Amino acid sequence: MAKESSFDIVSEVDLQEVDNAYQQAKKELLQRYDLKDSGATLEFEKGAGKFTVKAPSDFVCKQVVDVLNTKLIRRNVDLSAVHWGDDQAASGMTVRREGVIVQGIETDTARKISKDIRDQKFKAKPLIEGDKLRVSSASRDELQKVIAFLKEKDYGLPLQYVNYR
Repeated sequence: MAKESSFDIVSEVDLQEVDNAYQQAKKELLQRYDLKDSGATLEFEKGAGKFTVKAPSDFVCKQVVDVLNTKLIRRNVDLSAVHWGDDQAASGMTVRREGVIVQGIETDTARKISKDIRDQKFKAKPLIEGDKLRVSSASRDELQKVIAFLKEKDYGLPLQYVNYR
């Protein structure tokens, strides 16, 4: 009997890199001429993985988000890992916007990925294990084909392929 090979599909973000990007963006908000005295603030709860932007107007709020996104890109954090909510009116005629960092693959997305793998008739078995997927097959070449197929697809979150054995 052939030995089974497998790999895991996960969606993880390095929170230390996100925190570093947040610190750089916060520093830029204090130094940048057009944002210095605007009253805009940027907060990050590392434990919850949540950003909060408070700004006097929608335009300034978008500028602050853009500064943060630039810092995240420079730190090699995929922007699809941050899901921004809609602008909310806050007290004192200000605008608040929250962004959440997605960690792990949701069950619905995992089912969709699993279904896509099965629909392509790969000789591989996807198995949902909590917030990750394990794909196993007797052929390592088949697993490489699955990885190449999934890299072409977009599921709205960054995917990593780990524990390849």
